[in-house]
Amino acid sequence: MKNAIKTPGLFLTTGLLLAACNNFEDLNVDPLAASGDQVQVEYFINSAIVNAQMNPDVAERSFVLYWKTAAHQQEDEGLSSGSVDDGWTAAYYNQVASWLNAANSAIQIANEQTANGKAKAYTANLMQVARIWRAYLMSEMSDNFGPVPVAAFQGTNPDFSDTKAVYYYVLEELKDASAKLDVSVVNPSGLSQQDPAYGYDYAKWKKYANSLRLRLAMRLSEVDPSKAKAEFEDAAKQELITDMSGTFKVQEKQGWDALTGVMSREWNPQFLSPTLFNIYFGLGGVPTTAQLPASMAQYVKPANWMGVRYEDHFATATNDPSAGYWFDGLPYAIDPRAYKAFIIPGDFNNEGFSNYPSWTTNAKTTKRTLVDDKGAVVQTIDAAYTWNPGINGEWGAKGSRNKVSYYFAGTIPRLSQQFRGSQSQRIFFAPWETHFLLAEAAERGWSTPTSAQKAYEAGIASNFSYWGLTAGSYLTSEDYNRVGTSVSWTHTAEPAATHTMSYKNGYTNQASTVAVAYPTNNLYKNGAVKNDHLTKIITQKYIAQLPWLPLEAWSDQRRLGLPFFENPAVENPLVDLPALTKSNYMKSEVAFFPQRLKYPSSLPNTNAKGYGQALGFLGGKDNAFTPLWWAKKQ
Repeated sequence: MKNAIKTPGLFLTTGLLLAACNNFEDLNVDPLAASGDQVQVEYFINSAIVNAQMNPDVAERSFVLYWKTAAHQQEDEGLSSGSVDDGWTAAYYNQVASWLNAANSAIQIANEQTANGKAKAYTANLMQVARIWRAYLMSEMSDNFGPVPVAAFQGTNPDFSDTKAVYYYVLEELKDASAKLDVSVVNPSGLSQQDPAYGYDYAKWKKYANSLRLRLAMRLSEVDPSKAKAEFEDAAKQELITDMSGTFKVQEKQGWDALTGVMSREWNPQFLSPTLFNIYFGLGGVPTTAQLPASMAQYVKPANWMGVRYEDHFATATNDPSAGYWFDGLPYAIDPRAYKAFIIPGDFNNEGFSNYPSWTTNAKTTKRTLVDDKGAVVQTIDAAYTWNPGINGEWGAKGSRNKVSYYFAGTIPRLSQQFRGSQSQRIFFAPWETHFLLAEAAERGWSTPTSAQKAYEAGIASNFSYWGLTAGSYLTSEDYNRVGTSVSWTHTAEPAATHTMSYKNGYTNQASTVAVAYPTNNLYKNGAVKNDHLTKIITQKYIAQLPWLPLEAWSDQRRLGLPFFENPAVENPLVDLPALTKSNYMKSEVAFFPQRLKYPSSLPNTNAKGYGQALGFLGGKDNAFTPLWWAKKQ
């Protein structure tokens, strides 16, 4: 590689060189031919943070099509039905390698400058910042693949470390780096511009390191509880991110580069998922009429309304409690964040309404049809001011007959344009996560600076504030959502096995009632519990992490089996998910949900030894369904 020296003009060359190091094997090649005192540490930190925001190509494939789909934050079959794409995976794998490369370079240069007596007053702090960010990047990569290399820049292909070793390493790095940050150091003018997250506010970086340590310690709760407890309790004694001023966030911008919005591609519909539909529905007991303009009151349905039954056009071979029904209006009550995050079809004047894809009229086409097997129209449905999720799984002939909800942009609530126009701030860690982590730890009996209830309610209040809302009576609601969970901390009564709901036969208009069963989540306490404290905590954490932290939501589901995720429909067999069949779809099993990303197909050729090590550490096949070390196994 060409020399990189300390001049603004040639720094661009340095950035291009970093971008060119786009294979993981490049982690083992020193990107600097120049001596360490000729380059600026902060340039490499800036590169590592900025590029980790993901350019639109990588973001669409990893953040949207992998993470958001696996987390059920949006509806898209893909990974949730077992499908992976080697090209998508390789794009992310190579990119995260380059981000780690930049962070490693920053640390290496800082060490060299210190050894050569060329360090500045703030160099030691920059090294700690680079270590903290490297710890995050390494955890992100490991949470996707499992075993990854810990040691790099050794001049040869690296050995892979097992997931336990990776976690122990990053936890120690965060602890040590946080302790070594000197918050009294005064930065020179202009340095803050090289840190898009915190502007080199070291007190905030310290809080981030400690809070990130909480997250990663809790990840070990089910597999290594003593380590998880010790690390968590130690980190919880430190300063943490507890209000929005400490949020780790990076400003997006329009265009096509690393800072372009991660959810900005117009062709991604970003539909409301069945998981969110069922969780939001009725949760908190806040009436729709108290949330929306009076003109929409006419569309609100009674609290006991299930919807219109179309068993020939909507999948029923799934444990989704709402399967088979079209909700022909708006819920009587719903979590107030739902209407903020997902915009009602037909609500064209809503500032959050997304016109994507802008080159078609699909987003404003609310009338669609149900047809028979010959294509003749059975019914025309106007989806304006209705509330329904997108599809999940294989609908077979029912999907062919359904021209209403089968991937039509104008008929299903979709993610607000607030998050799609590349004008938001991408969040990596927010205060609500700290509160929910503390709540979970306290519920487990670990030593925390607050009670479980106080932390739980603080987490809800923090996230409500982000959406411009006030929690109020929401916190005391005992109303169950469609999966049998309520909000109130003190209300832990389990729902009855079924609840009676009214519905209409969509073909005959016959009104009737049905006993609707709450779904059984076999992944958590053998399906016997739906409304205990941990379920409440993770339910609220799941809602709060939307839309910025799908990887965390996916990780919680892999770790705990919470919240309840419905199985993909299997009206026809799912080729990439053969474990799920028509004989077992009413049960939740680990094997029905993606657990990781398969390594890129190029890895066995570029690092055969490392790939062999990784397979040994995985303890299973290199596919999407082998659980990671810290995740549930059954």
